[in-house]
Amino acid sequence: MMFTVLRQRNFALLWFGGMISQIGDWLLQVGLPVYVYQLTGSALATSILFLVSFGPNILLGSLAGVFVDRWDRRRTMLIGNLLMALGLLPLLLMHDKSSFWILYPVLFFEAIVSQFILPAENALVPLLVSEERLVTANALNAVGTSVSRLAGGALGGILFGLFGLYTTIGIDLVSFLFVVAMLMLMKMPSQAQAEIAAERLAAEKVSARLPDWRTLGAEWLDGIRVIWRRPPLRVLFVMLAAQCLGEGVFGIMLVIFVKLVLNGGATAYGVLLGIQAVGSLLGGLVMGQFGTRAAPARLLGVCTCIFGFIDLLIIDLPLFVKGGVVLVGVLFVLVGIPAAGMQASRQTLNQILVEDRLRGRVFGATQAMMALMQLIGMILAGLLGDRLGPVLLLNIQGSVYFLSGVLALLTLGGMMLKRQEVSGETVGV
Repeated sequence: MMFTVLRQRNFALLWFGGMISQIGDWLLQVGLPVYVYQLTGSALATSILFLVSFGPNILLGSLAGVFVDRWDRRRTMLIGNLLMALGLLPLLLMHDKSSFWILYPVLFFEAIVSQFILPAENALVPLLVSEERLVTANALNAVGTSVSRLAGGALGGILFGLFGLYTTIGIDLVSFLFVVAMLMLMKMPSQAQAEIAAERLAAEKVSARLPDWRTLGAEWLDGIRVIWRRPPLRVLFVMLAAQCLGEGVFGIMLVIFVKLVLNGGATAYGVLLGIQAVGSLLGGLVMGQFGTRAAPARLLGVCTCIFGFIDLLIIDLPLFVKGGVVLVGVLFVLVGIPAAGMQASRQTLNQILVEDRLRGRVFGATQAMMALMQLIGMILAGLLGDRLGPVLLLNIQGSVYFLSGVLALLTLGGMMLKRQEVSGETVGV
């Protein structure tokens, strides 16, 4: 059963704390745009809310991973969540249109701190669960994310409407403190602590030969080199880059697709996004239960191909079949199953392929790339959307997913098998 992973106390504390924190984040993500638009009546002021985090994601994501590898991951998350809680306090000073500018530096600060928390969490998971349970653990994380999105998204609008912005700020602040409490209750296994200490001691001996600034640069380049020099990681990186470019396009063009093709409005768009979260939750449960029956490399390839195929059905079937909104809604639920499989298997492969002392910078580099490619995708959608239309652009996006799945099936299995033959491992590929 997938929930047996939660019997591992440290992982259960991390998982539960993360889910509560994400619920708090969703409350604020729903309330803030409504508050700003009500206060300013400006679409530009509202859109800046969504763009302000791209700078830290792109510029600091990779560099933050270097520091995460130097620091204790649990302590990094603990201090980071404390800073996130304290960083929200200035929002309580917003009272009218003249003071809402406080919002932007606060969100910028929160985005900076989150660059350290996310790679630390991803790098910490393999130390809390055994390798054969990594797919299940990552699937459970996807379930927690989906539950948070559903609960936080729904409650965010209700709480903002009933009690106002300050209540949602307070709940989000408390959610960060809850994570701190969960992290303080964790006790790292002695074996894991010994392995971490040995790896960091070896890294410090190398670093001691270089000046501080050169050491930092060398460690940052290590993350890039690891990705590029290890064929499986290189394939995963290229796949994810192409997919994130498509996701940037999808995020912009879906609104237009709903309007022009499905003849729907804001309600239909909102319902689809909600249904998508239901599909992700269902997918996480399915993958947590059955995901370990397939090797991560094969699971990634199959799920990516299925995801791309369903994506194409979402775009093209409404052109030929009546009842487009209902049909698309059903497909949005179904696509959540392979989406969860993609996420869990990709995360598992990254955790398996990278040793602990390098995980932070590899996850950080991946995080920065994802933000950059999504931003480029949004820009391309804005430039090409009117010329090419939503159907063509979204078909290209779905095709990219399908073809990247084919790439994974043709390459990753053999690469992982070769790696295991070299290292003498016996885990499936």
